Amino acid sequence: MRLAGAALNQIPFDWHHNLRTIREAIEQAKAAGVDLLCLPELSLTGYGCEDLFLSDWLSASALEYLQQIRPWTTGILVCVGLPVRIDGRTYNTAAVLRDGEILGFAAKQFLANDGVHYEPRFFNSWRAGETTTIEWQGEQWPLGDLVFEHQGVRFGFEICEDAWRPAADRPAGRLMERGVQLIVNPSASHFAMSKTDVRYQLVLQASRKYNCTYLYANLLGNEAGRIIYDGEILVARNGHLLLRNQLLSFKEVDLECTDVDFGADLPPTDVVPLPAPDEYRELNQALSLALFDYMRKARSRGFVLSLSGGADSCMCAVAVAEMVRLGTAELGTAEFMRRAGCFTAEEIATLAGPVAPVPDQNAPGPKDASLSLLNQEQKSINQKLTGRLLTTAYQGTVNSSDDTFQSAKELADELGGIFFDWTIDGEVEGYVAKIEHALKRPLTWQTDDLALQNIQARVRAPGIWLLANVQNCLLLTTSNRSEASVGYCTMDGDTAGSISPIAGVDKDFVKKWLRWAEKELGYQALRHVNALQPTAELRPLEDKQTDERDLMPYVLLNRIERLAFYDRLSPRQVLATLVHEETTTDPEQLKTYVKRFYSLWARNQWKRERYAPAFHLDDYNVDPRSWLRFPILSGGFTQELASL
Repeated sequence: MRLAGAALNQIPFDWHHNLRTIREAIEQAKAAGVDLLCLPELSLTGYGCEDLFLSDWLSASALEYLQQIRPWTTGILVCVGLPVRIDGRTYNTAAVLRDGEILGFAAKQFLANDGVHYEPRFFNSWRAGETTTIEWQGEQWPLGDLVFEHQGVRFGFEICEDAWRPAADRPAGRLMERGVQLIVNPSASHFAMSKTDVRYQLVLQASRKYNCTYLYANLLGNEAGRIIYDGEILVARNGHLLLRNQLLSFKEVDLECTDVDFGADLPPTDVVPLPAPDEYRELNQALSLALFDYMRKARSRGFVLSLSGGADSCMCAVAVAEMVRLGTAELGTAEFMRRAGCFTAEEIATLAGPVAPVPDQNAPGPKDASLSLLNQEQKSINQKLTGRLLTTAYQGTVNSSDDTFQSAKELADELGGIFFDWTIDGEVEGYVAKIEHALKRPLTWQTDDLALQNIQARVRAPGIWLLANVQNCLLLTTSNRSEASVGYCTMDGDTAGSISPIAGVDKDFVKKWLRWAEKELGYQALRHVNALQPTAELRPLEDKQTDERDLMPYVLLNRIERLAFYDRLSPRQVLATLVHEETTTDPEQLKTYVKRFYSLWARNQWKRERYAPAFHLDDYNVDPRSWLRFPILSGGFTQELASL
């Protein structure tokens, strides 16, 4: 049997778009002679519909739109994900269609309820061994824990989380007792760096343990805003890898297929591990795809960025340039511009040319090479595209240095981004004078340090917002996870923006990624920022302000954060762990850092509630709307810290 999985880049309840990609996947599969096609979890509605899954109308609409897919399935079996609502309860199902008929609906038995997942809020679990029937306009179909047969091969389902459960619970074992030879897994498994290793082992070990063939197909792209899907497709048999695709493709439909001889003997084998992942490259591809999808699905014309010349804003700027480079490398310039949705036909013809070659759409995903391997013509085209999609501004004050200005300007020039340069001293002086007049006293660095720092960052927001609004662009804000943890930011200042692309990674990773991008990707202008100590540049230059002097070493900040909220340790346990690990650091200094972290964390939850939407990129984040909830008002760990 020829098996196929199709990774689809969907949009929540965008019926026209989602049906179009489903039809395209089915047509591609038919053209390739596929017998059985698996589409991702909830591919008809999109996975990210949130509380709309609790509405009667969404599931009713999905069932109605499913009828449009039926005639497309002549000569092929297709698995389509959609919600089904019965007696006020919503179930996450995979519909099985063949030759224009619906054979039934397999229902998800286990729901993800950790990290970024809140599935029990929307869905009900289906109990193993149970079935029911559903009706639609006089037709009836079975729904529940079902086994199907196609071309003499019995198959059943594990839907995403079903496969992540302990062996004693997961459906696979029960399916084997029912004579199943093939397990099909439609998934919406979010991207996180290095997660593909875990997923790979999960699929291959299952195929070995249960002596079966396992077909896995994941969603693709930035579907709904925060979560990114890598579009992974895997086929394994008895521990052997038969198919694995290139992840994080810019295609809307990535179809991969392979032949499986279910009659042939294939002895089980030990699973061969994947090579160690390159997390810098993984993040680069995920961030590029996430920005591209966010831009086009928000129907914006590009990005605006307050480019300070520091690490965070430089990473955001490079991410936009990499979006262009990776997108054009895979799709071709013309198709990239068409898909972006913000270029006129004349612009596409001018930049791409009337006979621009289109890459093979059946080739593996992103073509990731360094800048040095691009020909000069394509490099020039990419710079022009970046100039059209990225506008930057350096907003200096008397406290800004020549070093950061040079860093910002040279990077913008190398990327091709538009670069503006203006000062905000007049605006700062105006606000300071107003408050001095109102309070009838001068504001000084000795008495009003934080207020004088904040007004500089805050005054930068209106101008850059105006520029973004005028150009109908998304304003990028540059906060990272480390700053979000301790509130090292100015609300309505450097936090102002439409999207916060790097808020899911820590500052130490940002610094390392920039050194990698300079060396491996060839962005020579990054040598400036890579030579600088991270600084807010909000105090007088003679103060030599640095982030780590204001806070603590970023490596330690990140370690405390992880121990506290990923490992969920108490302040006392965190300190004990650090004392054991950091044998060269004074324990009293470690205690100071622990107290500082927890105090800053607790008092700054209100800031985290107001951050711009952030991409989930690592195995955890501190966004209360996706991963980590915490009270705005609390005891602030007062007793816990006092007991140290």
